[in-house]
Amino acid sequence: MNASVTEQKKQEQLRISRRSLLIGLSITPFAMRSAAQQASAEQIAVSGLNCFTLRVSDVERSLEWYQGLFGLPVLARVGDSVSLQIGDGTQYFTLSPTRRGESPHIESFGLAVPGFNRYRLQSSLSEHGIGRTVESAYDSRRSPLDLAELSWLERLPGDSDTMLAENHEMFFADPNGVKVKLSRPGDCGAGDLNCDSPEPAPTQGSIQLRELNHLTTFVANYETTNAFYRRLFGFGTLAHQAQFPTLDVGEDGKQFLMFVGGTQAGEPSQPGRIDHVSLNIDDFTVESVLQRLTDYGLSPREEGGEELPLQHWVSMRMPERGGAPGGTPEVYFSDPDGLALQLQHISYCGGGGVFGGDCEM
Repeated sequence: MNASVTEQKKQEQLRISRRSLLIGLSITPFAMRSAAQQASAEQIAVSGLNCFTLRVSDVERSLEWYQGLFGLPVLARVGDSVSLQIGDGTQYFTLSPTRRGESPHIESFGLAVPGFNRYRLQSSLSEHGIGRTVESAYDSRRSPLDLAELSWLERLPGDSDTMLAENHEMFFADPNGVKVKLSRPGDCGAGDLNCDSPEPAPTQGSIQLRELNHLTTFVANYETTNAFYRRLFGFGTLAHQAQFPTLDVGEDGKQFLMFVGGTQAGEPSQPGRIDHVSLNIDDFTVESVLQRLTDYGLSPREEGGEELPLQHWVSMRMPERGGAPGGTPEVYFSDPDGLALQLQHISYCGGGGVFGGDCEM
């Protein structure tokens, strides 16, 4: 056995032992329930997508850039993070600085839970086999897989160690280590505080957002991942893109989560990766959106070329992937850190038709 294989086995053993330690920290007796008990556990009701977080290299630069393009008000400033409002409702996204050793990435997404209660939710998660751990276990230097199927509370910046957990944010990691926030429907990125007086954007922007529509995540096994989210939240299906279903998250029949990838057996060997976020607008045509992105300083990506920051491109989703006969156009762009976002018509639900609004409802 060569040295590289030996080292790989050591790292895997270390990862397993770390995760075992975290599970051992669980304070609930339900963390080791059987598969049959988990299957009979009550599902958690979700009213829709609530938020997502971008880890960026320069928060102030990204804030200026996103406000210039979309004219987004600031809902909350907490520590080094800034939360920006999407549309007229309570959806938002947060810009947070990368931590030491990190590259910019889409860190997490959030789900709104009616009747939100941290303690009841952690008990419900435990009944589904998702054990509890403590905030100090969350360490950016550790592989996300070490937190797979664990839940925890995080203090907001500025909260002291002596503060009660009522104002802490709640997270869990799915089997791929993807970080998911659960919060009350009115959450605005400031814990239990309300954001009644948003800071107006310095400019109107050239594209007005209406809604956070979906997130697409790459995982080791899309089948088991979809089964996990269906079992936990009772999500149905809006549409199919090839073999991949779009999981119906919201009450409006448009918001969804999509998990794509392979069918690797057993525990994932690589953590999941949120590939892109999609945002909906009213005045969508491919030509008008590309023109506005170009006017803002973005350039077309060359076909087959490398994805670089500040580019835009169009992908035609053909009938074999659930698109229209001539292709359903999907518009993407990259921000100053090269993070990918998608823009679509307000009717988009991941289905067929020119606007992608024909779904299996």
